[in-house]
Amino acid sequence: MRKKRYALYVFIISFLLVIASSLLIVRMYQSKGTGSSDAVQTSAPLPQKKASEAGKELEEKVTLGAIGDILIHDRVYIDAMTKEGYDFKPMLASVKDILIQPDLLLANQETVLGGIELGLSGYPAFNSPREVGDAIIDSGVDIVSTANNHSLDKGEKGIQSAIGYMETTSLPYVGAFKDPEDKKKLRILEENGVKIAYLSYTYGTNGIPVPEGKDYLVNLIDRAAMKEEIRRARQNADAVVMSIHWGNEYERTPNNSQKDLAKFLADEGVDVIFGHHPHVLQPMEWIEAEDGRKTLIVYSLGNFLSGQVRDYKDIGGLVTVELTKNVTPGGNSITVSNPEFTPTYVASQAEQNYRVVLLKNAGSHGLPNAEEKYKEIMAHMNGPLSP
Repeated sequence: MRKKRYALYVFIISFLLVIASSLLIVRMYQSKGTGSSDAVQTSAPLPQKKASEAGKELEEKVTLGAIGDILIHDRVYIDAMTKEGYDFKPMLASVKDILIQPDLLLANQETVLGGIELGLSGYPAFNSPREVGDAIIDSGVDIVSTANNHSLDKGEKGIQSAIGYMETTSLPYVGAFKDPEDKKKLRILEENGVKIAYLSYTYGTNGIPVPEGKDYLVNLIDRAAMKEEIRRARQNADAVVMSIHWGNEYERTPNNSQKDLAKFLADEGVDVIFGHHPHVLQPMEWIEAEDGRKTLIVYSLGNFLSGQVRDYKDIGGLVTVELTKNVTPGGNSITVSNPEFTPTYVASQAEQNYRVVLLKNAGSHGLPNAEEKYKEIMAHMNGPLSP
């Protein structure tokens, strides 16, 4: 009897302990749950669902960059000569850190990269060592614009030789092409889920005629052709970037022809325009297209690396701009925002020791009144962007 009663007591006590333990566990779980809101606030955000799943907007961003003319005078490539050949990388070493920051970087390769086989030369008919290309690739350049007034300086051989080099090094190029099929191919680079189409045109080729039947060699400004290529680009990419050779040399403000063409390009669907040819900086500004989009225009990025000096010809820079791809169930759109300009200076001593440095640091590289020059250039470039 006692054994049965004892067993009953043990059973009752055990049962109560189980219930108490269960209640305690539940209360602990509830207490942890009530504190979870603080944990979420301090933790990393949860992965965002795709727009099609969440029914909400998804943003994908890419930062584009561009630099001006890579214009290699004979004094520059002579300075780059070494026992083994040519090395231009030291000339860009001081600015490499800023050049690698954009997701995609465009450069205007003004001089033909025909190499020593075609005979190196400077002004007026340029042909540069291919090691120039090695240096800009090493510094972060992702694509080069090759439509400019010096495209035919070495004729068709120069273009074909340069393209051969760029294909060997997997450097994308746009503006001058090897054959009709090459010209038809859109240059679309994708980064962070955003597809960018790059186009390139020039006003002319210094009076050198394009060989008959070989219009593919270089893109000349033609509004009908540009309209059609922009249309194709918009069908296949999220955004369109135009590199264009235009304007008057050494003029620090855009002319009416540039402004008129910029409005045409914006209305046709170009999102960002990077201008070249004046060899000096011309300002940035916004243009509102017919459909309400905002297009950023940089009228001229000046010289980035060249042998020209004084009168603003040795000042260039890096411009960056943010593109945001807005993805919704109803369709996609692109927003262009946050343009920023970083001015640079080509330092040298007696046609030697050429190097690109930040303008704000140029005082230590021999530029008088560098701080005042920096402020002047920033106001010059950003003035039209102000409300």
